[in-house]
Amino acid sequence: MEIKKLTDSDIEIKKIYQSSDVNFPEYPPAGEYPFIRGIQPDMYRGKLWTMRQYAGFSTAEESNKRYHYLLNQGVSGLSVAFDLPTQIGYDSDHALSEGEVGKVGVAIDSIEDMQRLFDGITLEKVSTSMTINASGYILLALYVALAKQQGADLGKISGTIQNDILKEYAARGTYIYPPKPSMRIITDIFEWCGHEVPKWNTISISGYHIREAGSTAVQEVAFTLSNGKAYVKAALEKGLNINEFSKRLSFFFNAHNNLFEEVAKFRAARKMWAQIMKSLGATDPKAMMLRFHTQTGGSTLTAQQPLNNISRVSIQTLAAVLGGTQSLHTNGYDEALNLPTEEAARIALRTQQIVAFESGVADTVDPLAGSYFIENLTETIENKAWEIIAQIDAMGGSVSAIEAGFIQNEIAASAYKYQKDIEDGNKIIVGVNRFTIEEKPHVASFKIDDSIRNIQSERLAALRANRDNDAFINSIKALKQAATDGSNIMPHVLHAVEQKCTLGEIATALRDVFGEYSGS
Repeated sequence: MEIKKLTDSDIEIKKIYQSSDVNFPEYPPAGEYPFIRGIQPDMYRGKLWTMRQYAGFSTAEESNKRYHYLLNQGVSGLSVAFDLPTQIGYDSDHALSEGEVGKVGVAIDSIEDMQRLFDGITLEKVSTSMTINASGYILLALYVALAKQQGADLGKISGTIQNDILKEYAARGTYIYPPKPSMRIITDIFEWCGHEVPKWNTISISGYHIREAGSTAVQEVAFTLSNGKAYVKAALEKGLNINEFSKRLSFFFNAHNNLFEEVAKFRAARKMWAQIMKSLGATDPKAMMLRFHTQTGGSTLTAQQPLNNISRVSIQTLAAVLGGTQSLHTNGYDEALNLPTEEAARIALRTQQIVAFESGVADTVDPLAGSYFIENLTETIENKAWEIIAQIDAMGGSVSAIEAGFIQNEIAASAYKYQKDIEDGNKIIVGVNRFTIEEKPHVASFKIDDSIRNIQSERLAALRANRDNDAFINSIKALKQAATDGSNIMPHVLHAVEQKCTLGEIATALRDVFGEYSGS
């Protein structure tokens, strides 16, 4: 009896595909609605994707050294990782920050840390992505404040803040405020950036963390696009112009090892988002484009035989490029053991460069289009994702579905099934449950010293002792008033960071107004 072949989303794969397996019209070229073949007419023939490497650890100075190293190695955009206290709005000297300062990203407490982080880097000349959500409004203000100090033309400042709070409630957990005020902050950012930093991507709606938490590829598409709908509807309720703010929305997807399912996923997501935006009233084609960043799958990396991860990342890189990504981060082979070493980061970047310049996959637009298998798989993923979106819509949208626990429970069930399949041997992971070898225990080759907290605490004490205390008090007071009366908070956040208010002080000021989300 022949064993069924399934994708990671449990889509059955036939032995062979023929023209009868494909039922679709001839899609328009890339650059035309519904953008299934790509958002630019010439795709990578005109410009390669932005090659980013996600980095941030320890102090701002140490991260700055890594950024200069990566820029010298050929990255075309920076991607900043922040530590957990920064992500949830606590200064490094807060009691809850103990043991976490600088561990999974860089510690940023104030404008002075931001100056250290980008020392020697001209913000007007580099695109920066910042993976930050609940406190993203503060990091954006810090970045803009630094750009102003550098004398930059804010109309030329480009980059992205993740700013996707819904997936935090569903899959990750670094939230601060309840959903409704969090959505208000996000739409304040949409509005403010439209006037002040028009080239800035105001949100990166993330399927990446949904997938890392255990979702399938189909669920990643469905939950991410549903969250995107929720943000667009919130902005429309605020009175914003869909044809304007939607041009600065971006997405963030995962790339896993099932090459063809991943390629089909990206193609389906582009088509679906274009249709969603059209249904919500967008008329400008650029407002219907799904522009996305991809990161290779961190959860797919193994501590066993870690050099095998180079092959995994190579496959995932191909999936992202064949799927039409706009920017890409490739993981280091040692990330299942520790933060990536310089060698691992360099190999990860070289993987992108080899795909770009040696493989030939960037030479033509949508090279897998027309494959019976790819087109069938794209249509299947699309149909299954629409079914999930219909369920969420029936609940009242993503916010209601998250509050009801629906999205969380679906992800948990998928994660359980995937892990059980590995443990039962139904899913083969090379070096883990098949083709294993005797290995010596791995010792982490890159560790962060706990003394970082002491350094940051001393800096915070000096900053508070030397700043204008009246200016600090008045700026926090003005911020609270704006949060209370419904005014856009962003001008007040920018003023506060310029007066040397710390990240924790600003986040706490809004805790006082909005309250804190307990997760229940």
